[in-house]
Amino acid sequence: MAQRGRKPKPTAVKVLEGNPGKRSLNTAEPKPEKKAPRCPSWLEDEAKKEWKRMSKQLEQLGILTEIDMAAFAGYCQAYARWKEAEEFITQHGTIVKTPSGYWQQVPQVSIAQTYLKIMNKFCEQFGLTPSARSRIVADTAEDKESDEMELLLIKGGGR
Repeated sequence: MAQRGRKPKPTAVKVLEGNPGKRSLNTAEPKPEKKAPRCPSWLEDEAKKEWKRMSKQLEQLGILTEIDMAAFAGYCQAYARWKEAEEFITQHGTIVKTPSGYWQQVPQVSIAQTYLKIMNKFCEQFGLTPSARSRIVADTAEDKESDEMELLLIKGGGR
């Protein structure tokens, strides 16, 4: 049976956002090691470049873990295909004249739009958009001492 309502937010995201709803946190949620997965060999070259560009930064923020390989690969592959379609549009334009004399939009326009939507969904999951980042408060070394107290306050609902 399908789940109804909103998708639950991961506990780590709720903590980074300061638990704005003040609901109790899931203390039994799995906590994978904050280590970036290896780049899959089957990714397209442009997707591999995007993987290399973003993976270390996301690992340092504690967002990318080894179990996120498929989701991050999906983002990188969507990025590569979006970029390929956009480059085609830049070189050839968005419309062409058909043999019968009608003007028609090139398929790369809808391909680019589709992959941009897919890419943006992954971006939100990994905090790669300005609005997604605005809801995250990253850990800093100075805050380590206050972290335990902060977590206690969050778990207690800020009472």
